[in-house]
Amino acid sequence: MDVILPIFSQRLKQLRRDRKITQKTMAELLGKTERHYQAIEAGCINVPATQLIFLAQYFHTSADYLLGLSDQP
Repeated sequence: MDVILPIFSQRLKQLRRDRKITQKTMAELLGKTERHYQAIEAGCINVPATQLIFLAQYFHTSADYLLGLSDQP
């Protein structure tokens, strides 16, 4: 299952910026290129469910929050 939602991209970008993490670092964590990660934040590339779960755990939030199904991080 892949997700590609504007709210997901916005929240992911905000969480990363709040923690002062670079796109390069995020790309390395996901095993992707920096360009690929930039496309994720731009909402151009689907994110597999496994990466969604990883990102939620990494940022200590819920997948529901990342997907815009909840406003509670």
